[in-house]
Formats: sequence, structure tokens, C-alpha cells
Amino acid sequence: MASSGYGDANQKIDYVFKVVLIGDSAVGKSQILARFARNDFSLDSKATIGVEFQTRTLVIQHKSVKAQIWDTAGQERYRAVTSAYYRGAVGAMLVYDITKRQSFDHIPRWLEELRNHADKNIVIILIGNKSDLEDQRAVPTEDAKEFAEKEGLFFLETSALEATNVETAFMTVLTEIFNVVNKKNLAADENQGNGNSASLSGKKIIVPGPAQEIPAKSSMCCQ
Repeated sequence: MASSGYGDANQKIDYVFKVVLIGDSAVGKSQILARFARNDFSLDSKATIGVEFQTRTLVIQHKSVKAQIWDTAGQERYRAVTSAYYRGAVGAMLVYDITKRQSFDHIPRWLEELRNHADKNIVIILIGNKSDLEDQRAVPTEDAKEFAEKEGLFFLETSALEATNVETAFMTVLTEIFNVVNKKNLAADENQGNGNSASLSGKKIIVPGPAQEIPAKSSMCCQ
């Protein structure tokens, strides 16, 4: 059970998860982040320079989770700079614009860069943004769905403008990370023997990269 509230600034944090947003410039990465972090949307959003991040605290299965979302610039000249920010990320959102075929065609390159710099078991979701511009669609949903299934990614189409599926996309990634971390903690507890397991309650845990198998197909497709 996940609560999508914006959290109390004074509450205890159980987990901190770093998630990176990547993709071409002008596909709406900053707008997706603004919608998730502040429930905000600005029509005159400026291009991101370098890297910036925002946080939002949520409750997942009665645990307080701080999502630290990093928004990386899509312009070519910043790609070398942002590669360092993949390190430590446990989740990634690969974003393209459904009205710009080129932004989708570049996704394999972004995915390759992500896999070269991030933990190999990072939780990844492919996002087709600007679903409100259906009449200008240049990327069929089936093309993206097929690519996601082939690469073992989650997939959703979103609209930051209309707030469609933005919350669902983030919660899909964060809940998957949370479940993986919980499984790892349970396994660690079992390995320590009966009754001698260390309690993780109340401790702030920053996960460097969970080891999990990302499902080949996601039930989240095409909502």
C-alpha cells in the first residue's frame, strides 16, 4: 500500500531512493518532475542547465521513503557532466516525447549510457510524455511497448500537463525499488540466524543499487 502524500518535513525517513530522469532536451523531464514533486506545471519552462534535483517524501507499506529525483539536462554538451550523477541511482526514468520520433529513436543510446554508468540492476521505466497531444503523435504506443518488453523495462505514457500517469510512473519505480530492498533485508536477516537479526527500524538507509530481476513484461503497460 503506497500513500502519495507530500509528507511531513519532520517525519523520520526510513529510506532514501535516488532516481534519475534522462532523455533528450525538451521532452518534458523537468515538467514531469515538477508535477510529481510540487504538483506544478509551467508553460514557459526553461531548459535545465546541468543537473538539479528535488525531493518528495512518501509512505510505502508504512515506511517513510524520500524520493530524490535528479533531473539531468538532455543537451549533448552536458552529457559528460551528468554521467557522474548516474552513480548511486536505484531507479531511472527514460523519457521521450510521443510527438517527436527522434526523441524515441535516441532512447537506445540513453539506455546504453545508463547501463554503462549505473548499477546493472537499476529499476527502469520508459515514459512516453505529452500523451495529451494525441493528434500530433509520431511514436505509436505499440513501438514503445515492444521496445520496453524487449529491454525488460516498465512502460507508461504520461502527460505532465494533464497530470496523467505521472504519479503512477513514479510510484511504479519507487514501489519496485522498495520491494527489492525489503527482500534483500529479509534475506540478510535470515542469514544472521534465528532471533539475532538486526532491526532496521528507524535507520536511514541509502541503497547503492538493489540486485533484482526486472520483469520482462509489466502489467503497467499502456494505461
